[in-house]
Amino acid sequence: MLYWESSYEIVQSLMELHPEVDIDLVGTEQLFRWIVALPDFADDPALANEGILNGILRDWYEEVGSR
Repeated sequence: MLYWESSYEIVQSLMELHPEVDIDLVGTEQLFRWIVALPDFADDPALANEGILNGILRDWYEEVGSR
């Protein structure tokens, strides 16, 4: 199961589902929709905030940059 604090696992799932995405073009609203649509996502969508979403985006940038 994925929860908001599981940012690394969320990023891994997003990278599998959206391998060709230009993350520079992904905003927090799009990111939110993608995360809550993940099959294993089990957290309360209402708990999301800009800090959480920006943290996940930052982790995604770092993961892409390390490849």
